[in-house]
Amino acid sequence: MVNRISKILRRRPWLMIVPYRVYRFFRPKYSMGAVGVLFNAQGQVLLVEHAFHPHTPWGLPGGWSDRHEHPEKTVERELREELQIDVTAQQVIMIGIVYQNHLDVAILCKAQDASVGQLSYELLDYGWFAPDDMPPVLPFHRDAIRHAATLLKVQPTDEKTYSP
Repeated sequence: MVNRISKILRRRPWLMIVPYRVYRFFRPKYSMGAVGVLFNAQGQVLLVEHAFHPHTPWGLPGGWSDRHEHPEKTVERELREELQIDVTAQQVIMIGIVYQNHLDVAILCKAQDASVGQLSYELLDYGWFAPDDMPPVLPFHRDAIRHAATLLKVQPTDEKTYSP
C-alpha cells in the first residue's frame, strides 16, 4: 500500500501541497535568532547592553534571523549592523530554546579587527569582560560563553573588575 502511494506521489508531487500545508499549520512555530561569542586577544568576551531587554540588559550580541537566513549569516549581519564589526562565523557552540517559542543559536566568531564602531540604536553600551567576571546574563549566554572559553582554552583571570 505504501509503495503504491509513493509511486503515485512521485509522478504527481503536487498532490502533497494541501496535506503538507495542513500538517504545517498544526505544528509548533518557532522564531530563531543567533548570538555571537567573540573573544579579544586578552581572552575577554564581547557583551552588549541591549536597550530592549530590561530584565537582563547585558548579553551576547546578535538578533533574530530573517526568513530563510542561516544562523551564521544572521550573526555576521547583526554584529556588522549593531557594532560595525566584521566577523566570520566559525562554529556553532550551542542551540537552545531561550523563551517559549524562540530558538537561539550561539556561534563562535572571529574578527580580524575587533574594534567596535558606532553602536546601533538597539544598544546602550558594550564591554569586554573576562568570562569569570561578567555582569548577569541569560543562562544560555553564560553557558555558551563558558563552552566557547573551554574550546579556546581561555584562562580565568585573577582580577575581578566588574562592579554592578
